[in-house]
Amino acid sequence: MEVIPAIDILEGRCVRLYQGDYSLKQVFSNNPADVAKQWVEQGATRLHVVDLDGAKAGKLINLEAIAAIAAAAGVPIQVGGGLRSQQSVQQLFDLGVRWAILGTTAVEQPQLVEQLCEQFPGQIIIGIDARNGKVAIRGWSETSEVLATQLAVQMQQLKAAALIYTDIYRDGTLTGPNIDALRELASAVDIPVIASGGISSITDLLSLLALEPQGVTGAIVGRALYTGDISLKEALRSVGSGRIQDIPPHLDFSAFA
Repeated sequence: MEVIPAIDILEGRCVRLYQGDYSLKQVFSNNPADVAKQWVEQGATRLHVVDLDGAKAGKLINLEAIAAIAAAAGVPIQVGGGLRSQQSVQQLFDLGVRWAILGTTAVEQPQLVEQLCEQFPGQIIIGIDARNGKVAIRGWSETSEVLATQLAVQMQQLKAAALIYTDIYRDGTLTGPNIDALRELASAVDIPVIASGGISSITDLLSLLALEPQGVTGAIVGRALYTGDISLKEALRSVGSGRIQDIPPHLDFSAFA
């Protein structure tokens, strides 16, 4: 299973939110590219980047920070937040981003998803962010009537490369992933599912590893890495993924914990 560090960007800074609430943000670094280099030096083989401003605005806002991460990382990155057009997706790929993550667009413009999956095969990931099983959109500010499993099946039919499932009520809370919801979603589709939200410990990662035969192939970890609740090196060893290296002197996030 792949452990994927999260880098959420708000106003050009690396932050973490609590349950997706923009007013409950915690700043961890003013330089997201430095954070990206730290995770790669510790063995990350992929990075998950979200333009939080873009998610609310409906267009990419933090392009400069994303470009800096893409240039500095040296590993594939996936980016979401505000991707509502072919042009915005193309912008990311022009920067060297490997995968584009579509959320609101999957609900509101499935025909665009189909077009993008045909144009960029294997590079379109669908982010399914849910509250009580229903998909949230527009930077999590609205909740649709679309069921997460229903959207998952539809996106598989449109040839999405993978799905990222986030339980919003778990995100940033360090309360553990929603195993039942993940199992239900993964059982409904045949494409890879990446877990996100609430992962707080190696035990949580091992519980997700048990779902790997059902298609849960990765786990996005955010706050727990920044607070030190999870060591990336230990996590990679525990789930058998990643490039293990000696950890270099790392950014000190303890002042922000």
